[in-house]
Amino acid sequence: MRRLLTVLAAGVPLAAAVYLPTASAEPQNAAASTPVSCSTVPVKAPAGTEVESVTAVRQAGGTIDGTGVLGGTVSGVPAFCEVTVTLTHPGDDDHAKVRTWLPEQGWNGRFQALGGSAYLAGDNGVGLGTAVKNGYAATSTDAGVGDAVDVSWALDAKGQVNTALLNNFASRSQHEAAVVGKQVIASAYAKPASYSYFTGCSTGGRQGYMEAQRYPDDFDGILADAPAVNWDEFEVATLWPQVVMNNEKTYPAPCELTAFTDAAVKACDSLDGVKDGLVNDSARCDFDPRRLIGTKVVCKGKELTITAADAVVVRKIWDGPRTTSGEKLWSGVPVGADLSALAGTSDPDADGNVKGVPFPVPQFWVSSWLKKQPSFDVSTITYSQFTELFKQSEAEYDEIIGTDDPDLSDFRTSGGKLLTWHGQDDEYIPTDGTVAYREQVERRMGGTKKVDDFYRLFLAPGTNHCGLNGKDGNTDGLAALTAWVEHGKAPQTLPATLINSANEQVDRDLCSYPQVSRYKGYGDPDAASSFRCVAPFQH
Repeated sequence: MRRLLTVLAAGVPLAAAVYLPTASAEPQNAAASTPVSCSTVPVKAPAGTEVESVTAVRQAGGTIDGTGVLGGTVSGVPAFCEVTVTLTHPGDDDHAKVRTWLPEQGWNGRFQALGGSAYLAGDNGVGLGTAVKNGYAATSTDAGVGDAVDVSWALDAKGQVNTALLNNFASRSQHEAAVVGKQVIASAYAKPASYSYFTGCSTGGRQGYMEAQRYPDDFDGILADAPAVNWDEFEVATLWPQVVMNNEKTYPAPCELTAFTDAAVKACDSLDGVKDGLVNDSARCDFDPRRLIGTKVVCKGKELTITAADAVVVRKIWDGPRTTSGEKLWSGVPVGADLSALAGTSDPDADGNVKGVPFPVPQFWVSSWLKKQPSFDVSTITYSQFTELFKQSEAEYDEIIGTDDPDLSDFRTSGGKLLTWHGQDDEYIPTDGTVAYREQVERRMGGTKKVDDFYRLFLAPGTNHCGLNGKDGNTDGLAALTAWVEHGKAPQTLPATLINSANEQVDRDLCSYPQVSRYKGYGDPDAASSFRCVAPFQH
């Protein structure tokens, strides 16, 4: 999601825009590597569906170009068989395609299902290609909807919400893809997969949590990162920065927003015991944006002075949505995150005026699913109207797409493992929402230690949305998950390479929540060995 704004606003091509878990794995046994012939296979329709068609096409592999706005490429993909199963729900007039890519040679015996991004329900080809390259048989579904920022399917011909396609996107198509993918694999290789995994970030992360909550037997392991849980709440909350700017009639320039972020990171950097360009315990950062009033910054060659009005806007954005009476509705943008992602503005017009440019995902949610008017102008939303929309979204959509049920008893009983990392500088999905969900699970299921047996959360300092698989850092969550599922090795920490505020790589061991990383007082600040995981400060 984090690259969509850049793409839409500037038309910049995307490189490696798709979330990619990177682990490869050795075959489970010799039989698992049996070559597969590319032919159609019998598929039993999942409950409530009908199979419209089944096709099988041999693909030579090589370089796979990702489709749609996300783009991206993956090279070195071996030859595979692509089996496409089209499903429909009788009476719903939907057509959901489930694609399963089967390595011709070297299958590692495992099944991997892949999630989507923004309003894209599944993978655009790059993740599937990466999975095949790493030896997995892989499945993804389009749920019968569109691309990442295509919401043309939201309303039916009568202008009402298309509940069938929303249900597809929210939950049922992902489960059906798991059912179909397993069937295809078992038929093609004449044996079932030894282990089944789900991987996804953002929308894909939400889909992973949905699977654990609603279909606990689908997967042995779920890697669900920066999960878009609490969708009905946080999706409206992501529009808050625009609402603030429009109501305060103040639009800080991008470089002014950067100045606020840089100042906050600098002020809170040493809270973990050392200045290393990372805020390791962001919950303790209480930087007051009013400290920058009067500061001069240069934007595109023009000197600007930060005003009290600018500071008010930033304070409200960091604080998060509230009602007009001060009731807290949701978490704000983290202090280390890129404020311009959600507080985007246009270039000045001939008179020097600018206006807000909302991020498309929450804009579309409000206009299409709440107002049922795709052309609705979100810039007209007042503070009181924002509260009404927030409450409306909760009332209408929590049961459909909230994905926040803390009862994971069935998933625990099934033996499943859930692993999540989430960047503490996530500019689109506040980490606090994921933390709040984890704490709800702990309260429901007996506390931290009991939940750690099957569900672990790792927070990544200095990391933005889905930012640990590319230029913004990296970690191998899938390798940690497979070790946990297949060998019982629960990850105590998650080794990662992070990017600090000076754009330098530093090694860190991400701590299992609720612990945080703290400098030992000696050693190289760039080395993971110089830090240890400790209990957080109590507030």
